[in-house]
Amino acid sequence: MYRQVLDPVAGSLAWSSLVAAIPLLTLFVLLGILRMTAWLAALISLAVALVVAVVVYPMPAGPAFLAASEGAAFGFFPILWIVINAIWIYNMTVATGHFDVLRRSFARVSDDQRLQGVIIAFSFGALLEALAGFGTPVAITSVMLIALGFRPIKAAAVALVANTAPVAFGALAVPITTLATVTGLPLHDLSSMVGRQTPVLGVFVPLALVFIIDGRRGLRQTWPAALVCGVVFALAQFATSNYVGAPLTDIVAALLSAGAMVLFLRVWHPAESYVEGTGVRTTTAGAAGTERAGGSTTTMERPARPPAGGAGNGGERDSGAEVFRAYAPYLIIIAVFALAQIPAIKDALTSVTKTFNWPGLHIQSSSGKPSTLSQFKFDWLDAAGTLLIIAGLLTIPVIGIRPARALRAYLATYRQLATAIVTVMAVLALAYVMNASGQTATLGTWMAGAGGVFALISPILGWLGVAVTGSDTSSNSLFGALQVVAANKAGLSATLLAAANSSGGVLGKMISPQNLAIAAAAVGMTGREGDLFRRVLVWSLVFVAVMCLLVYLQSTAVLGWMVP
Repeated sequence: MYRQVLDPVAGSLAWSSLVAAIPLLTLFVLLGILRMTAWLAALISLAVALVVAVVVYPMPAGPAFLAASEGAAFGFFPILWIVINAIWIYNMTVATGHFDVLRRSFARVSDDQRLQGVIIAFSFGALLEALAGFGTPVAITSVMLIALGFRPIKAAAVALVANTAPVAFGALAVPITTLATVTGLPLHDLSSMVGRQTPVLGVFVPLALVFIIDGRRGLRQTWPAALVCGVVFALAQFATSNYVGAPLTDIVAALLSAGAMVLFLRVWHPAESYVEGTGVRTTTAGAAGTERAGGSTTTMERPARPPAGGAGNGGERDSGAEVFRAYAPYLIIIAVFALAQIPAIKDALTSVTKTFNWPGLHIQSSSGKPSTLSQFKFDWLDAAGTLLIIAGLLTIPVIGIRPARALRAYLATYRQLATAIVTVMAVLALAYVMNASGQTATLGTWMAGAGGVFALISPILGWLGVAVTGSDTSSNSLFGALQVVAANKAGLSATLLAAANSSGGVLGKMISPQNLAIAAAAVGMTGREGDLFRRVLVWSLVFVAVMCLLVYLQSTAVLGWMVP
């Protein structure tokens, strides 16, 4: 049995932390500086992590490779199992043309693609995050934006940045329930605390999206609508997480924010309408609009009335039945996931769940306690990916696709996501090697030694965990208990710092190699993950700095009243 050692380099936690950070630095340098394709960068970084575990940490090669195999398995199930099946449902709607109907339905809300980007990437993406999570909203919304005319790299960047504020309550609040499990803190207290942190992000993310799409002009012209969307989302997320329940938080916030946007845009419109593409558009008076340098975007005076079929559809109208069938797959997903939460059904689904120790892998923490890292939960029937399979099977007759064609779409989804599958499995293998050897604990323990100032850097620990694993759930599993220990040592609120781990973690989602690979594969940019990384890194750093300041103020008398 391997027992973790946290200070293998000269008995120093600081020097050991520098070495423990080498695999992560390797990954980010290969992606962000050398622009290496994600799957290759992940495999090289995995090899570096194995070398550090075996050569620097006293971990035998056998357990190190077993930890990597468990991480790779976890990367496929449940994470990729969710993404693959969600993309399959989407691909079926594309094959039958129902996706185009859905796109036109969104386009009718506004002919301004800056606002379409907010509705799709933020509000609809939040709904997908609430139901499935694990990269699903990034994959689906980025392709929807491309269908509306966005350039692939911009569509992917918008989808990645939008996938922040909803993440802590994603997949029916699995990150929060996991955090409650590993910390022993009350679920309601953690839900309430996170609900007093991430809504701050929710206010500003829609504003950031219109800035990404159209710069300062976009922010200046569309801030009222973006602010309405953000404020409604934030208020709904706060109220639901504090007074209703964590699992419903993002569902309520997503639906209300989208509804608020629809109602607001009935009485307000931006002075100019923005459309991605080339060429000169004509104003209602017949005068030519203005085109930005480079021919990549076009602005025009807003027509007196939006096109009947929405932007870019030539005025085509869809019948009510067609629109219903276009929305049906997502309504079915909501219904399946809602039914799965009924106690009797949930008990039946979980009755076949198997939890076992990964064969041959036995690990003790540095304190000598058995580690739960080697426990693998195979909830094959209760898993979100399996529920998506069920939803997909119910979708087949509703949208009228032949079973043989649906099967071909399923197999094509695996081919489409081939490199993303390799990347995700390699990144999770890297994370498990770092966790099992003690590299992650070394970094976390060293950061926790900052005392009272730890409140300022506490979100960075969660951010780091999600950047590595791509999952707020995994980050909470890694660092949740450590945050509580650090809080107790520093005389800070354990609830505050545990929640900060999840709230800070959501901001690492957009730079996670796992999410970058999924986004790149979805928009046909496989191999250009480094370009995406550089486009979203600044937003990740800015938002995590804001979260650090918020958590620090909540640890003082200034905002201490916000802690439940």
